[in-house]
Amino acid sequence: MSTEPDARAPAPPARQRILDAARDRFYADGIRAVSADRLISDAGVSKVTFYRYFPTKDDLVVVYLRGIEEEEFAAMEAARVEFDNDPASILHWYFERVGAMACTAGFRGCAFLNAAAEFARMDHPARVVVEEHRRWLRGRFADIAAGLGVPPSEVGLVADQLQLLRDGAMIAGSLDANPERVATEVLAAADAVIAAARSRHAGPGES
Repeated sequence: MSTEPDARAPAPPARQRILDAARDRFYADGIRAVSADRLISDAGVSKVTFYRYFPTKDDLVVVYLRGIEEEEFAAMEAARVEFDNDPASILHWYFERVGAMACTAGFRGCAFLNAAAEFARMDHPARVVVEEHRRWLRGRFADIAAGLGVPPSEVGLVADQLQLLRDGAMIAGSLDANPERVATEVLAAADAVIAAARSRHAGPGES
């Protein structure tokens, strides 16, 4: 059976082509730097079609961020199932994933942090999505911390530490000339957080 792409296969629907173009351009070049005309050209659609699906650029930015968010939701849920809800395994997987992303060609950091840097107003639609995503992620870190036996009074602190670690790795991975080093160190740091959380609250005879 031939593995060559079928030249007769229909092109993706116009809306999806616009989203694909936006995802590539927004991430590589920055949201504000990319014009609607540039996306219209990349997607091969008319202005009428573009504005039919996305009346404003902000509408497109929100859908772009929501799409990345949904992928993260799905990946976290798949990990939860794969590791049978074991919190240490899920956290280890998450930071391995962050490290692997940092080593990917063209990595420019976290799309949500990048968007937050471009839009200062907290009521901007993009910032609303960013803040919702960060609350969700912090909640997952809090769940993991609780699963590791961290007392309720310290769960928030551990979740904050893990989120700071994640943010730092995303930024360092986009700036460091040696992203492999970032990948190695973030995983070691995550393991240290896990070990510290366990050792602080281990009972007699536990490690």
